[in-house]
Amino acid sequence: MQLHLSPSMRSITISSSSSNDLMKIKVAPRHISYRTLFHTILILAFLLPFVFILTALVTLEGVNKCSSFGCLGRRLGPRFLGRVDNSGKLVRDFYKILNQVSTEEIPDGLKLPESFGQLVSEMKSKKYKANDFALIIKGMMERSEREIRESKFAALMNKHFAASAIPKGIHCLSLRLTDEYSSNAHARRQLPSPELLPLLSDNSYYHFVLSSDNILAASVVVTSAVQSSLKPEKMVFHVITDKKTYAGMHSWFALNPLSPAIVEVKGVHQFDWLTRENVPVLDAVENHYGIRKYYHGNHIAGANLNEITPRIFASKLQARSPKYISVLNHLRIYLPELFQNLDKVVFLDDDVVVQHDLSPLWEIDLGGKVNGAVETCKGEDDWVMSKRFRNYFNFSHPLIEKNLNPDECAWAYGMNIFDLCAWRKTNIKHTYHTWLKQNLKSNLTMWKLGTLPPALIAFKGHVRAIDPSWHMLGLGYQSKTKIESVKKAAVIHYNGQSKPWLEMGFEHLRPFWTKYINYSSDFIRNCHILE
Repeated sequence: MQLHLSPSMRSITISSSSSNDLMKIKVAPRHISYRTLFHTILILAFLLPFVFILTALVTLEGVNKCSSFGCLGRRLGPRFLGRVDNSGKLVRDFYKILNQVSTEEIPDGLKLPESFGQLVSEMKSKKYKANDFALIIKGMMERSEREIRESKFAALMNKHFAASAIPKGIHCLSLRLTDEYSSNAHARRQLPSPELLPLLSDNSYYHFVLSSDNILAASVVVTSAVQSSLKPEKMVFHVITDKKTYAGMHSWFALNPLSPAIVEVKGVHQFDWLTRENVPVLDAVENHYGIRKYYHGNHIAGANLNEITPRIFASKLQARSPKYISVLNHLRIYLPELFQNLDKVVFLDDDVVVQHDLSPLWEIDLGGKVNGAVETCKGEDDWVMSKRFRNYFNFSHPLIEKNLNPDECAWAYGMNIFDLCAWRKTNIKHTYHTWLKQNLKSNLTMWKLGTLPPALIAFKGHVRAIDPSWHMLGLGYQSKTKIESVKKAAVIHYNGQSKPWLEMGFEHLRPFWTKYINYSSDFIRNCHILE
């Protein structure tokens, strides 16, 4: 028996060798020829083993992570067509070259392109070797990092000088008011008037002490306190300034009275007790050559900028502010002697703004303590309210390590209520002087000179913590201060470099200060104060 397929694949004939055809079967019409189907099956049978092998190889190399046929196709396609993807090998080779170059020094004579465009152009023309190209990239990156670092330190230096300088407008204000003092009798009138002099030592009044050589800042402090008070007629301000600023400061408050509050302006030269003989340590602070060089010299000289971070450098610069060697800055330690007839005073820095009535401060029971202050180690703001003794002192110094606890909570200067009666029973001033002298002898290695570190030691055991809502700090440190918190605070403090009277002051925080400037004054307008 034989099976015969017609050439057209349309009929099948079954026959025997000894007889005619036994059967002839016709196949139904078709759209795809059986010949084509047959050939396709043969081709697939031939290719399937290879597809299986390729799939296995790719799977072993990680193609099993593909989630689509397209992904698998993109990986199998080049291999199937004979084109191998060498990108992985190239990357590994490039990593190897970079690792080798990372330990090599940049040759002194290597000329680095000034820009990326120049690098691309030179690559086309010079056809760098891979190792040379990697060295050039490393050199360009090191140069960029060095330039960025130098720029950061230069910016910090410029900010330090800007914070220490006197703005043109404020200098103009001082000069014009000083001239007014010499030519206008009204600007020289007695402050306060003779009939009010007895109130300067009346302990039934609220006495505030402010020391400053910044006329504009002092005016904002006093004005804000008066306008925020529920009892301005019970307020007495003792404004203390230096000899060069006295005439201008007196002129301002004589020409801009804040009645019914009482304002007294005195220069340090007018205090009989405040002499160099009584405070020899301050004379040493102002005239010590090493100290003057430290505060007025080259702040970069001697500093290893390669091993110091910009943030640490910024804190060191702030500690070298010239104000720290000013008598006005140390004046608060002599309050019991300067105001011998007063029992209690509130001391205010000249970079604060008073927003609420402060008369309740006199009702706080200090429990026999001398200093009512806000602690600065407790609060949501980690940058401002996380200060402990370790932030101010060098605990590698044996005297500091022996006498102080690095974890002890610090407190804030700037808005303090002082019980002068309790103070006079202590040796706070003597302790302050003793530690200042020790720090001078140690060449400022115990702490960088300022008023707070020695005060933290001198007032140790004499501080009563008050509610933090009385005093909010940090408005001159950072721009992230919450506006809602600022509005609620009784006193806001622009401690830090970004003072509101400087151009670098934070714009969104400045209005809380400028709202108390008397822009109707001809002196303010003519000196173009913060136009």
